[in-house]
Amino acid sequence: MPEPIQVTVWGEYRHEKQNPKVADLYPEGMHETIAGFLREDSNLEVRTAWLDQPEHGLTDEVIAGTDVLVWWGHMAHGEVSDEVVAKLKARVLAGMGLVVLHSGHYSKIFKSLMGSTCSLKWRESTDKERLWNLMPSHPICQGIGEYIEIPAEEMYGEPFGIPTPDELLFISWFTGGEVFRSGATWRRGHGRIFYFRPGHETYPTYHHEDVRIVIRNAVTWARPTVNIPDACPNVPPLEPLPEDPDADSRSHTSHK
Repeated sequence: MPEPIQVTVWGEYRHEKQNPKVADLYPEGMHETIAGFLREDSNLEVRTAWLDQPEHGLTDEVIAGTDVLVWWGHMAHGEVSDEVVAKLKARVLAGMGLVVLHSGHYSKIFKSLMGSTCSLKWRESTDKERLWNLMPSHPICQGIGEYIEIPAEEMYGEPFGIPTPDELLFISWFTGGEVFRSGATWRRGHGRIFYFRPGHETYPTYHHEDVRIVIRNAVTWARPTVNIPDACPNVPPLEPLPEDPDADSRSHTSHK
């Protein structure tokens, strides 16, 4: 049997401590709710981490041992350490998968990997969201129908300040008339990234079975196929080279 995919679910774990409505929906924290349904898949081994832990729970050991990182953030993007973000970015470029949820669009790690503003329109009201499944054959879209309907959700609207996705999997429509690119993938370095829009903290979105299916599928899709840390080595030739008359003059210089 293949080794289980090592998953770290990261959340701020702030709203749940400050807003009774969020605490009622996610009594153990949103990160634990997400981790809970991921643990239903025997192919996943899941841990959680959150903002107020030392190093945000993302120590060198945790980062090195993570195959796929699931990220939810909202009210405290600026409190995430730049040093930790740099380490996460290096791991994604080396092969780690990243699944970014909802307001994680404005997280430091997502903006850094996208190289863009990642800004959008929003409204927290009484909107219904209908996410149209554009690629039913894609591994992330398996197990759901033509669309996912969420009775109440925060609205996100275009323009969404992201680079053109490698694959656009979902487009959302909201009761107020807006549309939004709500499910998209990119490759950065050797790593796979999936952004999925639903998941505002004051709605029970992470209890919705179709939303859970998409996130489980995304974690499996984003698993690493390689782990190749960044390097710029000086290497010998594979074949013998003719004698180089200028070799001595270049031996005192290096390229880094």
